[in-house]
Amino acid sequence: MKDIPDRLVVFAHGKESGPWGTKINHLAGTARGHGFEVISPDYSHTHDPRARVAQLLALAPRAGRSLVLVGSSMGGYVSAQACAALRPQALFLMAPALYFPGWEEEPRGVPALCSVVHGWNDDIVPPERGIEFARRHRAELHLLDADHGLNDQLDTLALLFGRLLQRAAAGAGA
Repeated sequence: MKDIPDRLVVFAHGKESGPWGTKINHLAGTARGHGFEVISPDYSHTHDPRARVAQLLALAPRAGRSLVLVGSSMGGYVSAQACAALRPQALFLMAPALYFPGWEEEPRGVPALCSVVHGWNDDIVPPERGIEFARRHRAELHLLDADHGLNDQLDTLALLFGRLLQRAAAGAGA
């Protein structure tokens, strides 16, 4: 059995993407540069967000000091909904697919150290969803001139994610 890592980032990809897409690969490099180990489970076998949450909870990722959950689009829903059970030190959401009919339940256990990034030009998940989540949870909010994928903002995402990781590693917001 592998030892529990001191610092761990767990990615949750979106509905139509995969575990090692452009954004996750880029941010995984940022995480490793900040001393975090990285895992990115493959959820592509189902489009059911609750099944994806169950898969993450069954994986039961743990870290000795800093567990950080990261989600993009439907993966944002998955990561946010897993907070109550996994109790991460930080949460980083990109264009989170929250508050949709049929899966609008409010995430519980959201850590104080939470950052939301959304594109103003998102035509898949309206930016109002990210704004509402940030308002309800007093999360840091970044609205960018970008579409749903945010792939034209990789450097900005890495900068924002790196700042969150620094704070998570230092114990801020825990």
